[in-house]
Amino acid sequence: MAVHTGYIEIKTKGENHILDITKHVAEEVSRSGIMDGIACVFVSGSTGAITTLEYEPGLLKDMPDALERMMPKDIVYEHHLRWQDGNGHSHVRAAMIGPSLSVPVTSGNLALGTWQQIVFIEMDVKPRHREIMIQIVGE
Repeated sequence: MAVHTGYIEIKTKGENHILDITKHVAEEVSRSGIMDGIACVFVSGSTGAITTLEYEPGLLKDMPDALERMMPKDIVYEHHLRWQDGNGHSHVRAAMIGPSLSVPVTSGNLALGTWQQIVFIEMDVKPRHREIMIQIVGE
């Protein structure tokens, strides 16, 4: 069993910036030499999220709109009352989507669907520099 760990760095524009990181993850899988296993994509921090999405203009608008309907910015968040940083909703949204994603690796490739991309979603209210870990385990 082999383990390979790599990192990608991204700069975001702030809240609701969605970045397609599929190519970077696929490159790291290729670099690893692992043919069959699992790729875990993880962002440290409590206001960023990783998921899959069809990366197209309609969904790039729909996703932030859906997050706003489910976890609106303009309600009271105790986090904001405590820290006065205006990002209580950012923490809740990131927690609901999650900081990581596991994708099977088969024959040296990510086992993604045709229209399925790996995306990072910035939930924080300001631009951020993010480091995303990609760890591949397998043979």
